[in-house]
Amino acid sequence: MTIKTPNFAVKVAAGQRAGAGWKEWLHRHKSHLLAPVMLALVIALWAALVEWQQYPAFILPAPAVVWNKLLANLSDGSLALHARTTLLEIALGLAGGLGTAFVLGYVLGKRRELEQLASPYIVASQSIPIVAIAPLIVIWMGSGLISKVAVTALITFFPALIATIVGIRTVDPDLHDLMRSLRASRWQIFWKLELPAALPVLFGGLKLSVTLAVVGAVVGEFMGASAGLGYLINLGRGVLDTPLMFVAIIWLVIIAQTLYLAVVALENRFLRWQRQ
Repeated sequence: MTIKTPNFAVKVAAGQRAGAGWKEWLHRHKSHLLAPVMLALVIALWAALVEWQQYPAFILPAPAVVWNKLLANLSDGSLALHARTTLLEIALGLAGGLGTAFVLGYVLGKRRELEQLASPYIVASQSIPIVAIAPLIVIWMGSGLISKVAVTALITFFPALIATIVGIRTVDPDLHDLMRSLRASRWQIFWKLELPAALPVLFGGLKLSVTLAVVGAVVGEFMGASAGLGYLINLGRGVLDTPLMFVAIIWLVIIAQTLYLAVVALENRFLRWQRQ
C-alpha cells in the first residue's frame, strides 16, 4: 500500500524551509544591514529637524536640497574634477608617506640603537599639529600639488612607521635562528618570515594612515588651492553655500570609507592563513 503525502503538507514543509533560510540569511548578514538602516534613520531625523525648526538652507539644508546640489555638481562635471584632484593628492601622499615609513621603520625595527637616536626627533615632529605646519609647507613649496602631497605624506607617516617597527619586532627570535641555520638569505628571511609575521600590525597602521590621508589632503587644500574637495568647502563657506559644503563632506566620507574597505579587503586576502 502506497501512502501519498498531501500537497498541503509539502507546501507547509517548503514554506518552513524557506522561512528558516530567510532567518538564517538575516542572522548572517545583520551586521551589514545595520549600516544602511542607521543611515536611513539619520537622514530621516535630519529632515525632521529641518522641517520642525524651519532652518534656512545656509544654516542647515534639508536632505533633498543637498541631493539636488549633488546632482547639479555631478551633471556639470565640477564635482568629478575636484574629487579627482583630492584623490591624486591622497594617492601620491600615501605613496610617499607609507614608502618612507616602511623603509625607515624596518631599519629602526632591526636596530634599536638607531631608534633610540631618532625617536626624539620623530616624536617632536609629530607633536606639532599638522594645521600648524601646513601654512609653512605652502609657503615653502607653493600652493600647487607638491605642498598637498607633502602634508598628506606627513600625516600618514607616523602611524605607518610605528606599526612597521612594532611589526618587525614581533618576529620570534627563535624563528630567525632557524632561518639562519637553514642558510636563508636576508631577502628570504624578510619575504618568508618577517613580512608575514608583521602583516597583522602593518595593516592596523595602514587602516589609520588611509583615513588620515583624507584629512591631510583637505588640510593642505584649506591652506591654498584652486581645486579639490577642500577647496569646495572653502568656496561654500565664503559664499554661504552650505549645501555645497555638505556635498564635499559627503564625498570625503565616501572616499575615506572606500579606502578603509579596500585595506580591509587586502587584509582578508593576505591574512587568510591566520584565520585558518
